[in-house]
Amino acid sequence: MKTSLLALVLGAVVLSGCTGYRQPPEAFHESLLQPYTFETSDQVRVTVFGQPELSNTYTIDQTGKMSFPLIGRIVAKGKTAEQVAQIIEQRLRNGFIREPDVSVEVAQYRPVFIMGEVRSAGQYNYIAGMTAQNAIATAGGFTPRANQLDVDITRQVNGEILQGRVPLTDPLKPGDTLYIRERLF
Repeated sequence: MKTSLLALVLGAVVLSGCTGYRQPPEAFHESLLQPYTFETSDQVRVTVFGQPELSNTYTIDQTGKMSFPLIGRIVAKGKTAEQVAQIIEQRLRNGFIREPDVSVEVAQYRPVFIMGEVRSAGQYNYIAGMTAQNAIATAGGFTPRANQLDVDITRQVNGEILQGRVPLTDPLKPGDTLYIRERLF
């Protein structure tokens, strides 16, 4: 009787550990295939050909805007590099430069955040092509108690916060938050 009760309790404990699993929604992985859009804290390199005094690196602030000489503040959050270049060209064409030729690219992505069972949790620079496993290595690797099979990721997609449990080989996006869980046994 005691062994069956013990087995029942152990089974309940194991199953309760599984209830936190959340398969990521389709949009979670589909967002990896979409063109990159700027967010707050991204640093943007703008080159205006023939105008070295306008060419510089600019940061997108908390309101989603960046300040640009001559034309003032423009909304960059949620826009691609090509869209931001078009906005700058259009505004410069209005009385400042006859035929502006503008190039925009990411100078530095917003960071990823790593929490849980890693040696050095914190904020780390995102590098293009980074996977969850790369990010964990950047944070000093797993602690001895870490679940090394998968990772929980929180990601913002089109203003919505999505969460899911994914393999360590899954690619990351700038701004992702990784949580490495403690293993049960």
